[in-house]
Amino acid sequence: MELPLTPDTLSKEKAETVAAGMGLTLPYPEQWEFLQSLHTMDLQAAPGSGKTSLIGLKLALLAQGWTSTTHGVCVLSHTNTAKDEIKYRITATTAGRRLLGYPHFIGTIQSFTHTFLAAPAIRGQGGRIVVVDDAAYAAAAHRTLMKGWDYPNLRTTLKHQRDGERLLADARFVCDAGELDVVSYRGLPFKPESASGKEFARLKRRLAWSGIFRFEDMYAIAERHLVRAPHLARAISSRFPFVLLDEMQDTDALQQRLLDKVFGAGGTVVQRVGDVNQRIFSGHPKDDAGAASFPAAMASELPVSRRFGGRIAELASELTVHRRQTIVGAGRDGKVALIVFDEQSVAEVVPAFERLAAETVPEDLLTISPPRVLGARKRPGEAKRFPQSVACYVPGFGTDEKVSGTHGSLVELVWASRARWAPGASREAAIDLWDGIRAMVRPYLPAAATPLPALSRMERSPATAGGRIRAILLHFLTGPVEEAETWEALCARLTHALRDLAGLSAWDLDSLPAPLKPAARQAVAHTRLGTSVADTIQRAKGETHTATLILDCLGRTGQKYDVGQAIAFLAGQGELTRASETVKQAMQLIFVAVTRPTHLLAFATLKDHAAPHTAVLEDRGWLIRDVSPPR
Repeated sequence: MELPLTPDTLSKEKAETVAAGMGLTLPYPEQWEFLQSLHTMDLQAAPGSGKTSLIGLKLALLAQGWTSTTHGVCVLSHTNTAKDEIKYRITATTAGRRLLGYPHFIGTIQSFTHTFLAAPAIRGQGGRIVVVDDAAYAAAAHRTLMKGWDYPNLRTTLKHQRDGERLLADARFVCDAGELDVVSYRGLPFKPESASGKEFARLKRRLAWSGIFRFEDMYAIAERHLVRAPHLARAISSRFPFVLLDEMQDTDALQQRLLDKVFGAGGTVVQRVGDVNQRIFSGHPKDDAGAASFPAAMASELPVSRRFGGRIAELASELTVHRRQTIVGAGRDGKVALIVFDEQSVAEVVPAFERLAAETVPEDLLTISPPRVLGARKRPGEAKRFPQSVACYVPGFGTDEKVSGTHGSLVELVWASRARWAPGASREAAIDLWDGIRAMVRPYLPAAATPLPALSRMERSPATAGGRIRAILLHFLTGPVEEAETWEALCARLTHALRDLAGLSAWDLDSLPAPLKPAARQAVAHTRLGTSVADTIQRAKGETHTATLILDCLGRTGQKYDVGQAIAFLAGQGELTRASETVKQAMQLIFVAVTRPTHLLAFATLKDHAAPHTAVLEDRGWLIRDVSPPR
């Protein structure tokens, strides 16, 4: 169907006006190509290219010109993090907020599947949904197996399997020829018609009837629903004539198959956006197959990164694994450094990086964005080699302590929560931040105040205090907070929202927690944290840093170091396109880390690994710092 838009919806004049209001500039033709397209297309966007801002602008323009009250825009993402970021961007304009309600939909592929297909199918058969969660399902399956006498054969069989608990916990539905079969993460050690096989399927269906499901169950139930009611795909695609898929590179085969069934007939404009070079390796070809079609051969490209300059862009281009792309750096031309060490000087690596960061990055930027230390591996394995993981460089790393707001300043709480913000952990980071603020504020609330609720119980509407606080938390977690003025404004908004949430007509400024007092805000915003923050590369995906250090970590096979290999490739030794899949996987993670910093990119590797390449790298303008003791 023809999109229900006014003729000038995506005109240059309107786009420039809305972009100016959002603080965006559009200097590149590739931006305009995507922004004004109303046809099915793919966009391959380099890290730091402003993809999310561009998506937010396009959606704001579509909302402004959308004329239908029954047909809507559907925006889907792979993670809650990406979904929340899109919502945050579009709420910057009044028109954009229209997309938050009917007939539009913004959510994850999981929530879309649940809302429009799986939940109606379950309820239509008289069933119910109590919980959709893998961990909750695993606990319920174990309790059900052990508490009764209905599964004696299955109990005995699983007891003799080294992975019996996982076989039970990972039991899932798959749709086969319109019927639901029960499988697990690997082939079952019994036939379906055996006593154990029948009990295995019966336990799964019993939990389903009780309303307890795994995430993947929703896709199988949705697929069966489409097979049994083929008109549903036509109805949904008619409801959503325009679909935008963000972070497309992380869409797996199961999700892709379902989306193809719903929107693949050709009547819907489907625009897919992502960066294939940041694709998550699952380790299973069948899962990676979902993103294999992205981007299409004739996809548009957004190769200009405003996060970093030409020096980092050149290195990043050489490490593009899935699709060769020449990234153009339009940001600050930062420095690239190599820190070399031996086994005796591992403890000197991070301090040396922090000194480099202090020399390179303006102090006011380091206040809120301290140096970041990243590695591909969290904890060491069984190999005898050293170092192996982030924990080898940063003793105590990986304890996963919960953020607390009972002490320290708001800026420390915000930064600790930002460090946790990553795909798969966005909810936990937001809860930790809010719980910390509640703990910080609670002693200062008068007796007549309404207790501050948990995040899950707060309202979502932007018109409510709860909705405003949610928006503030998202900005604290993902938005720019480096400038003192921005920090002051956020603290002021938080203070007013907290006052309204607590049901207070006024709040005496003298009674406020110190970090929220106007006189203290600038000092808080410029409190030096004094240390770098360590994390895994996987969790840093999507972040922007002032300075990033990539630690040399041992690969999964225990044979090769990832930074050592990357240094060799960047020095011209070997071709990445001819490397093994294991090496490509390691380099893909290095690529993600390389594309984080704005001012300083540093690598750390053993001196023996670096020795053959230091001369070449120095010729390329790298700084070389040797922290090993003189021999």
